[in-house]
Amino acid sequence: MLDGGIEAINEKITKEGAFVSLLLSEIEKIIVGQRYLIERLLLGLFANGHILLEGVPGLAKTTAVRVLAQTIQTDFKRIQFTPDLLPADILGTMVYNPKDATFSTKRGPIFSNIVLADEINRAPAKVQSALLEAMQERQVTIGDNTFKLKDPFIVLATQNPIEQEGTYPLPEAQTDRFMLKVKVDYPSKEDELIILKRMAFTSKEIKAYPIVKPIDILNARMVVDEIYMDEKIERYIIDIVFATRNPSNYKLKQLNGMIQYGASTRATIYLVLAAKAYAFIQGRGYVTPQDIKSIGMDVLRHRVIVSYEAEAEDMTSEDIIQTIFDKLEVP
Repeated sequence: MLDGGIEAINEKITKEGAFVSLLLSEIEKIIVGQRYLIERLLLGLFANGHILLEGVPGLAKTTAVRVLAQTIQTDFKRIQFTPDLLPADILGTMVYNPKDATFSTKRGPIFSNIVLADEINRAPAKVQSALLEAMQERQVTIGDNTFKLKDPFIVLATQNPIEQEGTYPLPEAQTDRFMLKVKVDYPSKEDELIILKRMAFTSKEIKAYPIVKPIDILNARMVVDEIYMDEKIERYIIDIVFATRNPSNYKLKQLNGMIQYGASTRATIYLVLAAKAYAFIQGRGYVTPQDIKSIGMDVLRHRVIVSYEAEAEDMTSEDIIQTIFDKLEVP
């Protein structure tokens, strides 16, 4: 692409992405010390991808999603996943009207723009799988009728990694629907002090206010689609994904026998979309190899399934992905 083409994209980013810094500052009025988490939430929003947030209790996962929804003039629904939840509680159901002997459709909370699936691993597999059609096809089938979901539509799910009693691990088919799996960590000592001073009040409530409308998000997505990605970077993405499937082909013999299943083709697509959205947030009209490395772990960590041999050596999917990033030649 000629420099003039990239300059044109940069101008579009300046125009359509002017609200990004306002959005970040409004969210950070309440969410302190979690810039990484906030940026990943915006990535999902601009790349049209769902996000799974994993972290110990009390790290503002649920609050971050709620605050994000407050900054956008859009519909927001929270679904608290519990062991007794039913698919109809999420999707909706057919209700019989005895007066005229007909059925009518009662829509569930999935019919919203931003859906928070809180503690998603507390519900059994049949409830988790109720989200599959909505997340992939952006539609819901109730009885004989299929309904299109609103646009934008994004599922933001949370789960607790340390408490196993009363939880149901997400199957691979479910986790693969999430563009990103973000691990939420503790804030720094300085950030925790700011949280203490800002939040330790019983009667004072800090609120976030709407900054953008859904149309602004949809316009931003159109610009994200135009962001330039060189063919060398496209091949770099292909090499990363194929290295998770056949590491020996990339002189990664130390990973032989460590990977049970490599990343799916969906990982290739999501690496491209997430990298473009990341460049958009950074105010750039082109993707760099560092963008791929920055978002690659979040896209791949839940798509690379380690073998029993790797587990015996305490090697995680993150260790494998990091090895690939370290060893693979960068364009």
